Amino acid sequence: MPSFAIRLTVIALLAFALPVAPSQAQAPGYVRVNFLKAGLVVGGGGGTGILTYRGRNYRFRVSGLSLGVAAGASASRLEGWASGISDVSDFAGTYSAVGAGGALVGGAGGVNLRNEKGVVLILKGPKAGMEFAANLSAIRISLR
Repeated sequence: MPSFAIRLTVIALLAFALPVAPSQAQAPGYVRVNFLKAGLVVGGGGGTGILTYRGRNYRFRVSGLSLGVAAGASASRLEGWASGISDVSDFAGTYSAVGAGGALVGGAGGVNLRNEKGVVLILKGPKAGMEFAANLSAIRISLR
């Protein structure tokens, strides 16, 4: 009888110690986005990007709307990481963010975004143009 209990304990320990299969684990993705934006109080913009996820590149489109204190126009080249992706389809969706940034001829921008599926994007990079913004944004990403 003790032998059965030992075997059962070993099996239970192995079940918890074994790593999760890659198809079930969340993996981070690397994101690059080119985004053009213009606005005065209400702003809008759009662009394209590439998500590199599990060794493959996925092209996507991004469009956005912002409401708040915004004036000017800018072009951004943002890069960063996407986390919380279980399947590449989780990346598509509507993201929301509260952020601030500015550019006068050249500058830096950054944003933290989260979609309804729990995917989080942390992006930063150079900005060119003349813009000041402190606003609430909604950004839609669709895979192509």
